[in-house]
Amino acid sequence: MAALARTLRNALNAMRKIDSNSELMTTREVGEVLGVAVRTVQLWVESGVLPAWRTAGGHRRIARSAVERLTRERSDMLVPVVHGQPAAGDRPLRLLVVEDDADLRQLFSMVVEGWSFPVELSTASDGFQGLVRIGQWMPDMVVTDLNMPGMNGFEMVRSLRAGGVSFAGLQVVAVTALSPGDVADRGGLPEGTALFQKPVDFAAIERLARNRQLSL
Repeated sequence: MAALARTLRNALNAMRKIDSNSELMTTREVGEVLGVAVRTVQLWVESGVLPAWRTAGGHRRIARSAVERLTRERSDMLVPVVHGQPAAGDRPLRLLVVEDDADLRQLFSMVVEGWSFPVELSTASDGFQGLVRIGQWMPDMVVTDLNMPGMNGFEMVRSLRAGGVSFAGLQVVAVTALSPGDVADRGGLPEGTALFQKPVDFAAIERLARNRQLSL
């Protein structure tokens, strides 16, 4: 928690060093103060997480106030919790669960706590938070619901896959109450996205997570 607070303070201080008369920031400046890649900032812009507009020359410009608001919102996200003890040379699997049902998020946390391999777990409650968390934290695996208020799982996953090589290695698992036909009617999911129906098959997700952790 202290480390996250320091990171947020540093980001705000870095923004203050930019010319106070300039209310607009470039994607590179935003990436530097938030500690993420320029491509991540571009993804946030393209998906609507960060409002921006283009200059006559085609360059993106982002309001300083929008970046400050995103910085504050990052502090409200759950700090990742590590479950299990990694063996020497191993690192925990970084797992992000994106789910609007608070009870189901809590259930995920309880189930993951019982896994026999090390997992660093974080959660988000909608697609917008999920994209921010992914860009900030770079998880190894994302498990997401599809029906959510605001940005839904379909939009989040499509934004990720449209992001190119930056997220090419990210394993994405969709969990939904929708039937395969309903998913297809809504445009389907990008190739490589695993699809499970609710109720959640935690055993199957554990197998995928274990295999992903072993490949790190």
